This record gives sequence, structure tokens and C-alpha cells, in this order.
Amino acid sequence: MPGNGAVTRNTLRQQIADALRDEVLGGRLQPGQEFTVKEIAEQYGVSATPVREALVDLAAQGLLEADQHRGFRVHEYSVADYRGIIEARALVIDGMFKALDDGHLGLVDEPDATRIPALLAGVRRRGEEAQRAAGAGDLTVLIGYDLRFWRELSALFGNPYLSDFLHRLRVQSWVCAVQHLRRMDDLRGELWADHTGLVDALVRRDTKVAREIVAAYNAQSLAVIERMAGE
Repeated sequence: MPGNGAVTRNTLRQQIADALRDEVLGGRLQPGQEFTVKEIAEQYGVSATPVREALVDLAAQGLLEADQHRGFRVHEYSVADYRGIIEARALVIDGMFKALDDGHLGLVDEPDATRIPALLAGVRRRGEEAQRAAGAGDLTVLIGYDLRFWRELSALFGNPYLSDFLHRLRVQSWVCAVQHLRRMDDLRGELWADHTGLVDALVRRDTKVAREIVAAYNAQSLAVIERMAGE
């Protein structure tokens, strides 16, 4: 059983990883930007060990690249990468919807449709906040609520591996998108804002409409990134 020192180090490791992820998503760490373990340790005033562990975690998640001689750098995603992430994301989400088609929602012991609205109520509240942020063009707030929305939604399907994989894909897609979106002066009208429409479709168990909403979301997102990248 780990002692308190190990618990503290693991907590610090996660805090540093979360902070650096937010730096990347906030555009403060730019694609291709390089840094060392020593630089990050000095920035946060901590020892090198939890920093190195946090950076290795982020590299495993695809946010950073490790260079044996230079340290780490922020991963640069191409538009082709973004297309691949969107495709993978769509396949995972379609699998979730298929579970609902088959009468199964992970936290429902029986295929009881009456419990689905209650299970999705919290997810819908995250969606409402995400929509408000999208409408205001507030990218930072949107990313936070959007990640929580999809994390909580996917968790309802009872497969933590699927949920973790989708979360990783969504973080990667945001990392790719922000390098383009942060160059825009006004993001109002450019960001997807139909989270509650998706939840309402799932409450009705209307996966046909849910799939159409996700397909439209993916198409809109890809079109914005392609336009911003000049493709």
C-alpha cells in the first residue's frame, strides 16, 4: 500500500498534467513549443519527478511529444489528423447509440425507458452551459463544459474504457482545433451548440435524430477547421 508521500506525488502529478493540458487548450502553450522538465519544475516550484511523470502522461495521451535530448514539445496536429480524430470519435459515439438501440444503458439494470430522463438530467445541465458559452463565443468556458458533457454522457453507457477513449479523442480534437479557433476574432456562430438537442433526442431514445445531430456537428467542425487552415 503506498504511503502518504506516494499519494501526494500522484496528486501533484495529476495537478501538473491538468494545468499543462489547460495551458495547451488555452493556447498559451503553442503547437511545436518546446520545454524541459527543469523549466516546468521551476515554473511550478516543485521537484522534477512529478513533472516528468505528468509530461510522460500527456505524451501518452497525444498532447506532447517526447524528445530524448530536448525534453518535450506540444504536439502539432494536421487537418488530416483532425479528420481521423473526428472519424474515430464518430465510431465510438455510434457504438454508444447502438447500445441504446439495443435497449441498454449502462446504469439501467433493466431496459426501463422511464429512468433515462433522470440519468440524463445532469448531462443536459452541462449541455446548457456549453451552449451558452458557444453562443457567446467563449472558447475556454465551452471546452470545459463540452468535455464534462461528453464525459458524463459516455459514462452512462457503463463502459469505462469506452468513456476514457472518447475523452482522450475529444481532448485531442480540441487541442487540434484551438490552434485555429484562437486566431478568430469572433467565434459566435462558429461553434457547435446543440448539446441539449442531442440529450433530448436520447431521452426520446430517438437515435436516428441523435446520429443526425452528431453527423452535422462533425461536418460543421471539420468545415470550420478546413476553412481556417486554408484547405
